[in-house]
Order: sequence, then C-alpha cells, then structure tokens
Amino acid sequence: MSAKPRLAYVAFAVVCVVWGSTYFAIRVALEGFPPFFLGAVRFLVAGALLFAFARWRGERSPRAHEWGSALLTGVLFFVVGNGLVNMAEQSVSSGLASVLVATMPLWVTLFGRLFGARVSRHELAGVVLGLVGVVVLNLGGELRASPGGALCALLAPMGWALGSVASARMPLPGGMMRTAAQMLGGGAAMALVSGGTHEHMTAGPSLQASVALAYLCVFGSLLGFSAYTYLLSNTRPAVATSYAYVNPIIAVVLGVAVGGERLGLTSLAGAGVVLTAVILVGRARRSSQSLASASLSRSMVAVGSCSTSKRSTTPESSTST
Repeated sequence: MSAKPRLAYVAFAVVCVVWGSTYFAIRVALEGFPPFFLGAVRFLVAGALLFAFARWRGERSPRAHEWGSALLTGVLFFVVGNGLVNMAEQSVSSGLASVLVATMPLWVTLFGRLFGARVSRHELAGVVLGLVGVVVLNLGGELRASPGGALCALLAPMGWALGSVASARMPLPGGMMRTAAQMLGGGAAMALVSGGTHEHMTAGPSLQASVALAYLCVFGSLLGFSAYTYLLSNTRPAVATSYAYVNPIIAVVLGVAVGGERLGLTSLAGAGVVLTAVILVGRARRSSQSLASASLSRSMVAVGSCSTSKRSTTPESSTST
C-alpha cells in the first residue's frame, strides 16, 4: 500500500476517534463556558497556532479572496456546524445529538448533487444504511431533548455539509494554511455571535471544563480538523464524511466507560449496521477509482492506437520545397 492511501486511513481513524469523543468533551466544557464563547476560544486559539506553524514551514499567507472564502466556509463549519451543536448539547442528550449530526453525509450527498456531483448508487445506499444504523444504535437509550435543541442539532450537519461541498469549489489556500484560515474566520465569527447574544460567564470555569476546552483545541480542532481537511482533499465527500457513522459508536463507548450507561443488544445491532455502511461506502469509493483508472487506461490505449494509425497512413511532411 502506498503512502497516500495509508495516510487516508490514518486520517479517517483520527477523525472517527477524536471527533467521536468531542461530544463528551463539549458537554464537560459547557459546564464552564457559554456555547459560542467556547467555540470562539477553541477555534481562534487553534487557528492562530496552526497559522503560525504554517508560516514557520514557509506556507504563504492567504490572499484577500482566499480570506473571503475561508470566512464563508468557516461560518458554515463552525458557527453553524459547531456552534449549533454546542447550543443543542445544553438541552439535548449526546446520543440524540450524535443521531442528528450523523445525517450530515446525507446532506453532503444532496448538496453535492445540486452542484452537479455524481454519486454512485452504492454510495447512496451506504449513506441510507448508515442513517438507519445510527437510528437503531440510539433506540436502545433514552433520548431526551427540547424541540429547540433538537432543531439546532438537525441544522448543524446541514451547515457542515454545505461547508464541505463549498470548500471543494471555492478558492482557498493550500496545505495547513487552508485549515488555519477557516478556523480563524469561523472563530472570529463565533466571537461576534457570542458578543451579539450577550453571552457571559457566571463564574470561573472548573478545572474539568478547562481541560475539556484544551482537549477540544488541540485534538478536536488542530488534529481532527486537519485530518478531515486531508480527507476532503484526497477522497470523495461521501467517503470523507462517513466518519459520522462511527462517531456514535465512540460516544456510546465513552458513555459506558465514563458515564455508566448500559449498552444493550439494540445498540450493538446498530453498531454493526453502522460499520457495514462505512465498509460499503469505502468499497464504493475503491470501485469508482478502479473504474476511473480502467477508463483512463482504455482512453490512453485508444489515443495511442489512433496516433499509430495516423503515422502509418499519413505521408510524412517534406522538409524541401
């Protein structure tokens, strides 16, 4: 296996595990920080560190139009995609939040088709199967939610999906600078939302909330989003976003290990369906790549044959007059 596929597998594993754990980390951090203030600190700190590191590596600063694209996609990713999850987890159980956020690959597929992207039947089947699996996974637990919180959790993946599709079509800087610019743009927008909604802290944050915020900055943002950006650049969107099927499994494991929740047969069945969907989407991607490679090879052979035929039947041009 070459280095590129190996890196894609590693990036996918990082996104699955790290972002699966952020539901629990967000819940802990919200005990000491308001939702949009939490997101603003998280992404401004992570974005500034990543920006400095990218510059140290020699990457150029974004141009003006690239900052505009980074701001737009950053708003979709962070203000809508992350901020609404933070809002939802104030009143919605982490299990229900993971169910609703896991609809994101479906929205990516729908938005992608609206923008003209081609989606195979196997990928579409994987998306639908994954959604079914997530629902089954969470049937075994008690899902308590307020209507407003549930709505926030449902709108959040739409913003994230639209940001994923837009990122592939808008002028953005390359390398780590792309992630840094989006984090800075989204973090600044979250700070404005926090100020505009008059968020404030009633008391100093606890040690647990502060540690959770640090974890979200370093792992959830720097490591997780960098891995996700790599996936978006090197795999199809339906594959990159299939991590959402695995995140609920991580959330359930954390609930059992840390929160003392029970894992019943229904949840185990849902986990099996979820993993099956991830495998289906992955195999659909490999099949599409194989077909594309075979088609390209046939085209090159055809071009070569035509060129050979032309050389054998067309007289050579004379160099004399």
